[in-house]
Amino acid sequence: MVTFERFTLANGLRVLVHEDNATPMAVVNILYDVGARDEDPERTGFAHLFEHLMFGGSVNIPNYDGPLQRVGGQNNAFTSNDITNYYITLPAANLETAFWLESDRMLGLAFSEKSLEVQRSVVCEEFKQRYLDQPYGDAWLRLRPLAYKEHPYRWATIGKELAHIEQASMDDVKAFFARHYAPDNAIMVVAGNVETGAVRQLAEKWFGPIPPRGKGVRSLTAEPPQREARREIVHASVPQDNLYIAFHGPARLDRAYHTMDLLSDLLSQGASSRLYRRLVKEKPLFSEINAYQTGSIDPGLLVVEGKPLPDVPIDTAENAIWAELEALAAEPVGVYELNKVKNKVESTLVFGEMAILEKAMNLAYFELLGDAGELNREVDRYLSVTADDIQQLAAQMFRKENSSTLIYIAHADA
Repeated sequence: MVTFERFTLANGLRVLVHEDNATPMAVVNILYDVGARDEDPERTGFAHLFEHLMFGGSVNIPNYDGPLQRVGGQNNAFTSNDITNYYITLPAANLETAFWLESDRMLGLAFSEKSLEVQRSVVCEEFKQRYLDQPYGDAWLRLRPLAYKEHPYRWATIGKELAHIEQASMDDVKAFFARHYAPDNAIMVVAGNVETGAVRQLAEKWFGPIPPRGKGVRSLTAEPPQREARREIVHASVPQDNLYIAFHGPARLDRAYHTMDLLSDLLSQGASSRLYRRLVKEKPLFSEINAYQTGSIDPGLLVVEGKPLPDVPIDTAENAIWAELEALAAEPVGVYELNKVKNKVESTLVFGEMAILEKAMNLAYFELLGDAGELNREVDRYLSVTADDIQQLAAQMFRKENSSTLIYIAHADA
């Protein structure tokens, strides 16, 4: 069980404290309730761009990394379609340095044309290298708008197109900061060799003076139910054929979310999973095959991805996947098979409770979902999933009319 204390500053900043005196280290994790889904459809990629800009220095601290490195600290961040998360790990004795750095950039980021130009260039280069110049790199740039037609999950975190980042103006950037980077739109978790009373004093000292900006009401267009199968075939210079089949599934707070997560594990978690055992080992049709779900807050996707062997026709490979998916919907999964994936999830969750950074990030995320205390009930939710739950969800999800299929056909000279 992950224990914690919770308090909220007058400006709306939610603070959670997890005390763990078994380590000399501390973590300061700040989650901002903003992701790619909150972007203007004509100005996408801003959440990710802003992650980079946040390391460009604040009004009072032009070099963010310098002071942190001098006290033995490290930092990083990540952006998803739902959230942007920043974290610092450092010796607990130097905890106040983290409060100083994080509060100063929340209060006043340095909006310089030079910083914007540098980070815009970095993100554009990332867009090219990771999404445009790699084999299958543009898969999610194609798969998301194939599966989503209304919801802003229809674009990837990097953005819909390179031009949106290339044309990002200083006014655009300032408006995004003012709208989303505020104490009343953030959750801070402090974990490690800390004391709640001392954390409260530091929070009041460094974050208390930052004014709230008024948390806006999120209004996202819901994705309507998919009524017909969708397909896109891409002829590309890639090493071998590849196919993706995406299915709409439950949202993160839906009870069926845990069923979907176990369903993806049944399909491809380890060498004994169904897809690997049957389509890679027993009747070799694929060189590799995986199933995973996006973990989205709003209704997400479960994706099956596989690379057929060179002599296997793409329709043969696709039909073989459908046969395995339909088998899960046709008959209940065995007790041993289901317990195996449950035990794997349980061990993963328990192991995640050992590292203070994992605990800090998980507490922040579950607090965003509604209550950090729900983190301690996750294992029970997975263990309560039944074979009937698996079968019913498989029958509900694995339908042709609920599928979006992306196929890469390799050029002969690739």
